[in-house]
Amino acid sequence: MKTVNLTINGKAVTVPANYTILDAAKQLNINIPTLCYCAHLGSDEINKPASCRVCVVEVEKRRNLAPACATPVMEGMVVHTNSQRALKARRTVVELMLSDHPQECLTCPKNQYCELQKLAVEFGIREIEYKGEINKFPVDCSSNAIMRDLSKCVMCRRCEAVCSKVQTVGTLTGYGRGFKAKVGTASMIPLADTSCTFCGQCVNVCPVGAITGISYVKKVWAAINDPTKTVIVQTAPAVRVAVGQEFGFAPGVPVTGKMVAGLRALGFDKVFDTNFSADLTIMEEGNEIVERIKSGKNLPILTSCCPGWINFIEHNYPDLLHIPSSCKSPQQMFGAIAKSFYAEKIGVKPEDLIVVSVMPCQAKKYEAARPEFAPNGVRDVDYVVTTRELCRMFKEAGVNLANMDDEEYDSPLGASAGAADIFGVTGGVLEAACRSVYFMLNGKELEGEAINFHEVRGLAGIKEAQVAIAPGKTINVAVCSGLGNARKVLDMVRQDPNRFQAIEIMACPGGCINGGGQPFLHGDAGLLEKRMKGLYSEDERKVIRCSHNNPDIQALYKEYLGTPGSEKAHHLLHTKYHSK
Repeated sequence: MKTVNLTINGKAVTVPANYTILDAAKQLNINIPTLCYCAHLGSDEINKPASCRVCVVEVEKRRNLAPACATPVMEGMVVHTNSQRALKARRTVVELMLSDHPQECLTCPKNQYCELQKLAVEFGIREIEYKGEINKFPVDCSSNAIMRDLSKCVMCRRCEAVCSKVQTVGTLTGYGRGFKAKVGTASMIPLADTSCTFCGQCVNVCPVGAITGISYVKKVWAAINDPTKTVIVQTAPAVRVAVGQEFGFAPGVPVTGKMVAGLRALGFDKVFDTNFSADLTIMEEGNEIVERIKSGKNLPILTSCCPGWINFIEHNYPDLLHIPSSCKSPQQMFGAIAKSFYAEKIGVKPEDLIVVSVMPCQAKKYEAARPEFAPNGVRDVDYVVTTRELCRMFKEAGVNLANMDDEEYDSPLGASAGAADIFGVTGGVLEAACRSVYFMLNGKELEGEAINFHEVRGLAGIKEAQVAIAPGKTINVAVCSGLGNARKVLDMVRQDPNRFQAIEIMACPGGCINGGGQPFLHGDAGLLEKRMKGLYSEDERKVIRCSHNNPDIQALYKEYLGTPGSEKAHHLLHTKYHSK
């Protein structure tokens, strides 16, 4: 590898020739403040807009200050990151941003997580030096998932980078010129009228409050305190390895029992687990996989658990809408069973049973509001709150998970197999399905290490593998996460429909552990690895690790649904998708 030698603040360093000044400074533990640069976007090409100029440094023998995030290192380069000229320029840049920024930090959803706020504190800015006109734009709440307030946009272009280059959706772009320039949709149309998938990755990377999730927390509190309503809550697999981050637990540590106790303390009547309906999903989807493999029709089967990915195929690949599984996602399956089977069991009308979901995802808010999931005008899932929003609810109510004793989920919608836990990480849905498909085809259980399908694990964006579904019989599968990778895999399917028999797709890179509603990574991509390991540890600690062995799932079929794929199961647990 070619290297170069340079000096930063009087310290010599040798780094790869493809490094930037910012990269080289990190090797010396020299901090250079940044705003438009986003460490966990994962590619230098994505991080090269150099639009904010907060990271400017002085390079000897150059007339102009250089943006550290986009300036390549050169042999013999001498850099000063804290010269008077560089410090003054940075401060001026931040002060100019603040002069065109709403002064409503206390009520902003990004309060205490805002990177512009953090820079103002670090630079000791106590008053706005530059006075004048402030941009004002209407707030876009047209979708049920994501809110845009362009009055707060600082033109860092992170959202544009992740939308166009990582997710390849292309909804966001620079719009306008000069003082009115912002990142928005084409012709500034409402987000609901675009091809946005509501994956929420733009929310995760926005350094300020220009793009946030639409919150239903007030409505949840109102429902909890309404004596005429029975309010139950379900928690997604990925939430349990992320929510503890806000209460002092090491990243990735599962805090399942403490989270259950905390939710009871908030006042929910029953606390259930989306893992239960993840097992239910495997029963229906596994049956569907078996039927398609035997018939050889509508292959490859594509998983349908992720609403962001489903929205992506509806917009971009309508010619392939015959191959996704017809199964609803675990969130919506839970809602459908809660508003039918469970409501009947406890003698409550569906409209008086409020189902709240705690999800790692912004797209789940969009999914819950889809009209096909509101039979007779009654939504299967009433409100969705993200992991971040649940953390705020806990803090508002004075609930500290670190002080809670572990408690168990309620019955009968709370028991789950280990297979359900791994739904939250890329490859997990396919692995869970393979465990049960093997049993459905052979009538035999996988034993020992064979239950772990290591070939579909890991955070790689695209994984291709052959997996055994019967002695001597394998199928070709693909696992991908991130919509840019989904596009590549779907193009493979268009070119060769016989290349795969089963494909798992998740909209967010890494899967739900990196969902648009999870606690922020703060530039530490290593958190995803820790969350992934946390979910696999949950799977391994379970006595029952295959969905078809969940006794409560078996009882549900015996008592209510009949068999997987039955007429009643299709009515409640399956759906259709539409070209957009």
